[in-house]
Amino acid sequence: MALMDPSEYLILCLFIALGLFSIVASIFNFDWYFKTSGAITFVNWLGRGGARIFYALLGLGLIACGVLGLIYWS
Repeated sequence: MALMDPSEYLILCLFIALGLFSIVASIFNFDWYFKTSGAITFVNWLGRGGARIFYALLGLGLIACGVLGLIYWS
């Protein structure tokens, strides 16, 4: 079994960190986060509450990918 490169660890840790950030922003309903050009699209489509749920689920998905990558990729 080959070890992962440091860059692969970095990418997986970034997935986890960005997932945590997305969840925290959703829980605390950061106004500056939901007024970015990327998030405003989902706010317009789903409403503020729906966008918060979407970004919380996105964060969970990113964390799951990062953790599973660290477990099974190495």
